[in-house]
Amino acid sequence: MVLDLMVIGTAVTLGPLHNSAFILLLSSRRGVRLGLAFLLSWLANLIVVIVCVMLLTGGRPPAPHSAPSTAALAAKLAAGLALVLYGAYRHRRPPPPHGPPRWTARVESASPVTAAGLAWLLQPWALVGAGAATALGADLSTLADWLALTAYCLLATLSLIVMEVYVLRVPAVANARLKDLRTWLGQHQEQLVVTLSLLVGLWMTARSIYDLVA
Repeated sequence: MVLDLMVIGTAVTLGPLHNSAFILLLSSRRGVRLGLAFLLSWLANLIVVIVCVMLLTGGRPPAPHSAPSTAALAAKLAAGLALVLYGAYRHRRPPPPHGPPRWTARVESASPVTAAGLAWLLQPWALVGAGAATALGADLSTLADWLALTAYCLLATLSLIVMEVYVLRVPAVANARLKDLRTWLGQHQEQLVVTLSLLVGLWMTARSIYDLVA
């Protein structure tokens, strides 16, 4: 479970959509405040999903070879296959070119509440769902699983934390470099979405099949 969560958390934090939006928020007049609202909302969403999973399982993984255990593995397999199919679909039929979303023109007048809502909308819910399916195997009676779930949430937020701190410490340099990063992310967005979806999907599919067979 731990390795699976780290793989998924890495894929979440590298996603191009939310990172591009976050950079745009940081470059606005109230960038630090808007970025913090986005970051905290993003982290809170991840935590809420994990808490819901723990309430569902009672904080204990299903017994091995039981019906709930098989159902949990089937959920992981379904999440993995969904990511593979989504990545393959985006590779075969990429969306047509389009201009920036309408909300980008209103960044300067955005409120922290708007930034927080944007974090919820831009969360890669397919990957978050994969993380939730993996967390079904967590045992909250062990410190290791507590640490694994905490590390997953922080890892999935790491890119936002790094950029927020960067802008706080050296705003002029950070804004220039993050602008270049946003340009690069825009140019390679499709490749990143497809690659991350396929890699995580194939990983989860293979792991789930192995666990079901074993």
